[in-house]
Amino acid sequence: MEKTVEKVINEQINAEFWSAYLYLSMSMHFANAGYAGIANWFAVQFKEEQDHATIFMNYVNSRGGKVELAPIAAVDTSWESPLAAFEATLAHEKKVTAMINNIYAVADKAADIATKSMLTWFVDEQVEEEETARGFIDALRMIGDNGYGLYMFDKELAARAYKTPSPLAAAE
Repeated sequence: MEKTVEKVINEQINAEFWSAYLYLSMSMHFANAGYAGIANWFAVQFKEEQDHATIFMNYVNSRGGKVELAPIAAVDTSWESPLAAFEATLAHEKKVTAMINNIYAVADKAADIATKSMLTWFVDEQVEEEETARGFIDALRMIGDNGYGLYMFDKELAARAYKTPSPLAAAE
């Protein structure tokens, strides 16, 4: 594995763990605020982000690279509303998309076809992540201050269950 590719993937590993930490913080915030469903949604997101880091770590190791973990920077610990949290989620996922795209560009420059192939799953995943956040933002804007609407939204998010991402499921 070329060092330039290894470096950006190691940066992504750190970013995935930071994402996990952010979503865990959001989960704890909303659990404390009485939104058990929203807390559940972010708790599942926390697990997914840890899995994304694991996929990248496994990949680096499989290519003979070295995983180098870095400290995780602080994250926010409160949001004024579910809408604010999902707006922050969308902004964050856009940054992650840009990072994935950068890894792809670095791999392309290095003619690293294997890395480009591995990244296809992440590219598709990021489209889904952004679409989901946009959908929640749209729903919350329609709901506004309607208590029953927020109650139903929270109940809907309570139904989310964790699923092992396919790159890890294939390895099990």
